[in-house]
Amino acid sequence: MKILKKIIIIILIIIAIPLIIALFVKKEYAVDREIVINKPEPEVFAYVKYLKNQDNFSVWSMADPNMKKEFTGTDGTPGFIYAWDGNSDVGKGEMEIKNIAENERVDIQLRFIEPWEGTGESYLGTDAVDANSTKVTWHMHGKSSYPMNFMNLFMDGMLGKNLQDGLTNLKTVLEKE
Repeated sequence: MKILKKIIIIILIIIAIPLIIALFVKKEYAVDREIVINKPEPEVFAYVKYLKNQDNFSVWSMADPNMKKEFTGTDGTPGFIYAWDGNSDVGKGEMEIKNIAENERVDIQLRFIEPWEGTGESYLGTDAVDANSTKVTWHMHGKSSYPMNFMNLFMDGMLGKNLQDGLTNLKTVLEKE
């Protein structure tokens, strides 16, 4: 009986620690990654402003080759929606172009449906380094309510790796052309 009590106490402590820590963790997260691509800014921007092109560089798009996709509107313009329904690695959701500042930035709203509901904001920004090089920034931010905000402690590592891998893929795709 003493062993059972100890096991229950240990389990309760293991559950309680993240819940207590989450009380002190920020509810907002922001993750940025950058890469320099050896192509002129207008050429890079002309590629990244189309959400369908993410199929060629986004880690999430590549995670499920059988993912169902649905498109609404005109790609590369505000209001375009790219919806997906995939395996457990990518889940179900949609992204919408909210704003485009030509040769600067594409603002995207992310709406997640499965495996959890939530929204986030993202952008792909371009800055000319010189006439033949462009710095691309991929940014994501959002809010997590308690107790899910505990995961914000790991968001930079989790999301950051996928963003950097996507940017590396983007560099490979664009520099081959």
